[in-house]
Amino acid sequence: MPKTTQGPIFKEEFARSKQNNVMLSRVAGSLYWMSRYLERAENVARLLDVNLQLLLDFGELDDQSLKEHWGPILQAIGDEELFFQLYETADSESVTDFITFCPTNPNSLVCCLSNARENARQVRDQISGEMWTVLNDAYHFINNNDIRKVWDGDVGAFYDQIKQFSHLFQGITVSTFARNEGFEFIQFGKYMERADKTSRLLDVKYHILLPKVTDVGGAVDAAQWQAVLRSTSALEGYRRFYVADILAWKVAEFLIFQESFPRSIYFCVDQLRQFVQLISEDRAGESQSAGVRKFGKFASSLKFLTTDDVFKQGLHQFVTEVQEQLAEVASYMFETYMYSPPVDMVAEIRFHQQQEQQQQSLSECMGVVN
Repeated sequence: MPKTTQGPIFKEEFARSKQNNVMLSRVAGSLYWMSRYLERAENVARLLDVNLQLLLDFGELDDQSLKEHWGPILQAIGDEELFFQLYETADSESVTDFITFCPTNPNSLVCCLSNARENARQVRDQISGEMWTVLNDAYHFINNNDIRKVWDGDVGAFYDQIKQFSHLFQGITVSTFARNEGFEFIQFGKYMERADKTSRLLDVKYHILLPKVTDVGGAVDAAQWQAVLRSTSALEGYRRFYVADILAWKVAEFLIFQESFPRSIYFCVDQLRQFVQLISEDRAGESQSAGVRKFGKFASSLKFLTTDDVFKQGLHQFVTEVQEQLAEVASYMFETYMYSPPVDMVAEIRFHQQQEQQQQSLSECMGVVN
């Protein structure tokens, strides 16, 4: 090959390969967060809708009772401190506005749907047109509403529509998205968010939500545990397994260990284990890396635990361990496959130009010697 063309061709191929590597990581990250934000929006919408309906069963409540009701919900989504920086009292309207429309709350529905759409926009060429349409419709739906329209209209129908967008998106994704690495990142994001929210709900109810120990086993306790089941779409599934009353240990057993229920901790963690392994195998056979092995051991350990083991250890301690493992594997996957450090193309090309010049000088010297 003539020396006059070798340099430019090399630079072009090098730049293209660098851009492709960065794009792969960015695509993986966008698909992951697109899926996770939409799943979060569905979970938050259901949690808020269920607790608004639960208040109707309790009748008129004073300010302190409302604070005791909404405080744990804010803790479940991790935004209690931010809420009281923006609002004076935790009542139904203020909490609804904060969780649904507050632009400074990163977990509000308007932020979740906006972030899901923005991540989808960045990978329009990777997802189907139907997937984009659903996210775009969800984005415009919530941005065309406000707290007054919701309260003056059908509150339940509003949050049902948010959930419907998520269900429609998941169905379309399964039907139109190729079973490739991108699909694996979408599913990984979905199950990561589900596992996190189920564990947080269990922890909040068991340690915070019940105001008095004397209420354990009473009507209020049963109504609140039923709300936890409804918040995870688990009430009907629970009834099929346990026909008797709703009891704390049975709810915990169902939401932690039920292998066939798609929102139980066990089911979500097992799905995460499979997708972590698939993604690692897709990337240069890294299935035996330390991060993958550690999470695999944790997922396998759940098979041998019982509800008695969990309560002996302490439900809070168990849930804390689950959340730590989830956070650790999420961080590992992000740093390994989704993080793209900025590339200084000028410096990289300059370095390779120097390498080419040295190689050319060496070749010329060898030619003189020969």
